[in-house]
Amino acid sequence: MAHIVSHNPATVHAPAGGYSMGLELKQHRRLLFISGQVPETSEGTVPEGFEAQCEQAWRNVIEVLAAAGLGVEHLVKINTFLTDRDQVVANRTVRRKMLKGHEPASTVMIAETVDSKWLLEIEAIAAE
Repeated sequence: MAHIVSHNPATVHAPAGGYSMGLELKQHRRLLFISGQVPETSEGTVPEGFEAQCEQAWRNVIEVLAAAGLGVEHLVKINTFLTDRDQVVANRTVRRKMLKGHEPASTVMIAETVDSKWLLEIEAIAAE
């Protein structure tokens, strides 16, 4: 497993919401780049409401990690694309729940998704 060192210098603003300003990988053996995961189930359905969609997108990320024999503790970078600023707090709450205390580097942006029924998309990088 990669030795991951978190860098949150006192000379910059403190991370606000369960992430690290920087993560350094030492002695990693492999990297996994996870394409943007949308809130669709394997059957092609999309849950109603932002929180349900956020949880589904996270389940998809976790399934890709599991397929590679990895878990959320291996995530080193997350990019989340929301469709509305009003989703920020709910996104933070769901992310914290799904990451179980792990705090990878993170970026959250407001963007338009390819399909308007998707309220967010999550892409990630994991290392071992």
